[in-house]
Amino acid sequence: MPLQNRVQPDGEIIAHPARGGFMGNRGILHDAHGLHPKRRWAHQNWVCCRLRFKGRRRQLMAPRHYTELFFLDEAVAFAAGHRPCAECRNADYQRFRACCDIPGPAADLDRQLHAERAVPRVYQQRRHKDVAAGALPEGSFILDGNGTAGVLAAGAFHPYEPAGYAAPQPRPRGHVTLLTPPCIVAAFGAGYRPQIALDTAGA
Repeated sequence: MPLQNRVQPDGEIIAHPARGGFMGNRGILHDAHGLHPKRRWAHQNWVCCRLRFKGRRRQLMAPRHYTELFFLDEAVAFAAGHRPCAECRNADYQRFRACCDIPGPAADLDRQLHAERAVPRVYQQRRHKDVAAGALPEGSFILDGNGTAGVLAAGAFHPYEPAGYAAPQPRPRGHVTLLTPPCIVAAFGAGYRPQIALDTAGA
C-alpha cells in the first residue's frame, strides 16, 4: 500500500505507487496514522533533495522525523514551492540563487517563496490568476482552461499525471492560472533550467 507522500503540482499530496525523481522536506507532517488530514507544512524551509546522498538511508514516515515527500521531477517540486537543497544539491542551489533576484540568506528566499506559494492558516496553495501564457518560460506549471495542471516545455503544454506526462498539447494562449511561484518563474526566465521528465510523456 503506497504511503500518502507524493506531491502534486496543484498542492495536493496523494498516495501513488510510482517512484518519484526527487525527495522533499517541509518538516513533520505525519503521525502514527499517516499524513495529517490538513497540515501541509511545519516550517518555511521547503527543499527539494536528491534521492541518494552519501549513502544515507531513511525509514519513511518514521516517528518524530520529518515527512519524506516525493515529486515526479524538479518542475513539479518548483510548482509546489520547493527550492533546491543547499546541502545535497549545492551546485543546483547556487545556480538557482544566481538566477533568482532575491538577495540575502536562504531564510530571505524562503520567506518570499512562502508568501508566493501558500495561503496562511488554511494550508492551501496560493495560485496566481490571469497571467499571460505567452510570457511564461519553460518549466512553468499552469492550469489550462479546463483546470488541468501541466508544464510548459518544448514549445507545448504537457498535461500532468502522477506517473508521468500525457501526450503534449498546443501551448495555451491568453491568460492562465500560474501554479509555480512567480520568483521561481523569474529564475527560469533568467536561465535556470529545471529537470522535466518529458521522457514519460504519453506513458
